[in-house]
Amino acid sequence: MLEERRSLTMGNKARPQDHYYTAKPASKPRFGLIHTFLRGKRFEFMTASGVFSKGRVDLGSRLLVESMVLPEKGCVLDVGCGYGVVGIAAALVSPSLRLVLIDVNERAVWLARQNIERNRVSNAEAKHGYLYDPVADWRFDCVLSNPPVSAGLETVKTLIVQAPAHMTAGALFQMVVRSKIGGKRLLGVFEEAFGNVAVSARGSGYRVLTSEKQ
Repeated sequence: MLEERRSLTMGNKARPQDHYYTAKPASKPRFGLIHTFLRGKRFEFMTASGVFSKGRVDLGSRLLVESMVLPEKGCVLDVGCGYGVVGIAAALVSPSLRLVLIDVNERAVWLARQNIERNRVSNAEAKHGYLYDPVADWRFDCVLSNPPVSAGLETVKTLIVQAPAHMTAGALFQMVVRSKIGGKRLLGVFEEAFGNVAVSARGSGYRVLTSEKQ
């Protein structure tokens, strides 16, 4: 596994109050570039200060990408996409799918759009907005998420509870969480929202929770 980061453009250090869940990060961006392999394919991601895991592809996203089960066709949503790792990987692995990436952080969405072009992905787009707001009338055949846990457990619960309304019958909802932080507490939320839940992957202190829309 190869992964490295090199600086592209330096700016001021991120302000302490800046956070990756901030809609408009106030700090001047410090850009970086990550080269990595996911599902046997090479990727290049531009990153910046003010977004989640700017220095490397985080272990949670990596576990989700390596274990995600994708439909043969249809539309897939990556909610809380950051700079686009999960959604872009899904789009490149399954070119027959249409991917929609969403994040509340404007800088993250800008980066996701740059990374869609950088990785020559033609079947994905990135939208700015809170949770499912930008796709309120859409229905997806799969939903993927590495949620913004630091935004608070209530936000993560909302992401889960609202998911079925945006999914087609038989669609899978797949979310990666830290085992110690939310792994056990969120099982009941999944069960309540979907009527079923399974731990589909584990590793590096994370687990992927999966539910099927009935």
